[in-house]
Amino acid sequence: MRRLSWRFFIAALLFLSLSRLGLALWQWPRVRDAGGLAPILLGGLRIDLSLLAMILTLPALLSPWLGHRPLAARLTAWWYRLWWLLLVLLEVSTPQFIIEYDTRPNRLYFEYLSHPREVTAMLWHGYKGVLFAGVAVLAVLGWLGFRLLPTRLRDRPMRMALRVPVTAVLFAVLFLAARGTLEHRPLNAAQVAFSSDGMVNALPLNSLYSVANAALAMSSERSAAAVYGKLPEAEMHAIVRRSAHLDGPMLDPRYPSLHYQQASARPPRPYNLVIIVEESLGAQFVGSLGGRDLTPNIDALGKQGWLLARTYATGTRSVRGLEALTTGFLPTPAEAVLKLPRSQHGFFTIAGLLGEFGYHSRFVYGGEAHFDNMKGFFLGNGFDEVIDQAKFAIKPGFVGSWGASDEDMFNELHHRLLEDEKTGKPAFTLAFSVSNHTPWEYPKGRIQPQGDPASVDNTVRYADWSIGQFFAKARQSPYWDHTVFLLVADHDARVFGASLVPVRHFHIPALILGAGVPVQRDEHIVSQIDLAPTLLSLIGVSSVHPMLGADLTRFYPDRAIMQYGDTYGYLKGDDLLVLEPHKPAAQFRYEAADERLTPAAVDPALAKEALAHALWPSWAYLNERYPLPPPALQQHPPR
Repeated sequence: MRRLSWRFFIAALLFLSLSRLGLALWQWPRVRDAGGLAPILLGGLRIDLSLLAMILTLPALLSPWLGHRPLAARLTAWWYRLWWLLLVLLEVSTPQFIIEYDTRPNRLYFEYLSHPREVTAMLWHGYKGVLFAGVAVLAVLGWLGFRLLPTRLRDRPMRMALRVPVTAVLFAVLFLAARGTLEHRPLNAAQVAFSSDGMVNALPLNSLYSVANAALAMSSERSAAAVYGKLPEAEMHAIVRRSAHLDGPMLDPRYPSLHYQQASARPPRPYNLVIIVEESLGAQFVGSLGGRDLTPNIDALGKQGWLLARTYATGTRSVRGLEALTTGFLPTPAEAVLKLPRSQHGFFTIAGLLGEFGYHSRFVYGGEAHFDNMKGFFLGNGFDEVIDQAKFAIKPGFVGSWGASDEDMFNELHHRLLEDEKTGKPAFTLAFSVSNHTPWEYPKGRIQPQGDPASVDNTVRYADWSIGQFFAKARQSPYWDHTVFLLVADHDARVFGASLVPVRHFHIPALILGAGVPVQRDEHIVSQIDLAPTLLSLIGVSSVHPMLGADLTRFYPDRAIMQYGDTYGYLKGDDLLVLEPHKPAAQFRYEAADERLTPAAVDPALAKEALAHALWPSWAYLNERYPLPPPALQQHPPR
């Protein structure tokens, strides 16, 4: 078994490396423009070692104990033969898959299995040559693998005294190889992504790894219809379009939410845009929003810009907040789109949209950007660069468990914005802080802590201090007069409560500052999905997009949408409609003053409106109806 394991490992690693090299050379112009061979081959080696370690684990750990037994040798040989055939099959089919879909094999492999007759007919009538060539190569490589992995290759018996230590060493080596890194989070596809070309980012993977990841991710693609019930499709579209004030005929019936938005601001040139996302900084901490008075800097800034005093997050996780802020997509009971397979390429983001208007887009993050697949999603959907802690131009002065401190992130943001001034090109920057997170770490000497220094209250004080320092510098900087800033939380800290939907823990600060922004305190109910359309209007970008959120410079829907695990909350005015899995809708009267929910009779119209908004994003995601509109539509938009 040991010899079989070594043979399989070396043969598989060599085969996968040669396949990857061949694909890279075939796609050389795009590979060259994205950064060359090195990140592909080095990232690919990490991915291959991780996958092969997982395949090797069972037979390798058993080999000291059973490797000399004939039955164990035969079973091990067939174990490796089957994996070899699977590796070869997927790599051999990869070039044609790239031609068709511009990426490695993914979830479509599984979707096609549900239509065997149609797929077989398509391959036979349209791809005979490719099919025969693929079968021939598969046969040759399969035969070679069988020769390399004979069923009669046994190990010599190992002395009993060596078996335990050898097993322990093998376990440690295989575990580290499978994990792929000594960092906080195991190796994943986002960690080897390095360019804004999605196809090139797929090359460091191998196709078995890509397909296996897609299979795992598909388990998270829960449909809201299976959880909350159904609504006729036409009625669902009519309700969500009417709620978004999308009157008139659809631009394209395939994409019901696609529409033209006329910007309310008309600057001489479009303003820069900066979205600052504060980790876990809920309204409960912000004095001007009725919280615990821990944020004097945010409170002061709130009097200098457009304070959206009743803004609500769409969920309780960072990926949900980033989903709402960067894509305007409504929440679902499934994972956020940053982590789902169908949205990794061609999914709408404001970065992709602004790219059509000449903007350079970046994501600045104090931690490791592959966490929650942020790096992979952003690079695959319009962001030009991802700058996490390892890529900071200014060395961080303090690094905690989750990454660089807030002040270090802001220093990097300030540096990048100053660099933008030299290019004269409009820029969109999404910046995400990490300090306000357990275990509550921050630099000493910045604030006067109260009580236990390592507490959420003191970390909020530090986050607020960092915000104040940044905006004091920003106001004196050349970029201030042509930049719009949004300061917003991703979600509240520790969302909990006895209510079906603890509305008060979805309440977050949202403040817009900068060029041309009105100074006002706004008490209308606002959802995170309303912020991206509003920002596009404020920076002067008129465009076609699929977002259903409101441009708050034009109208207020006065509703908020909250996904709390499997429970869905739709707050409209003072009425909260709650959808629970496989239960009738429930309605409550929400008293914002004392955060109280009082049961009320269900309004059938409100129940339908809530259900339509709960179902629509699942429909749009599963049917891939939330794309970036083609450039031609932006150049000649309907009026």
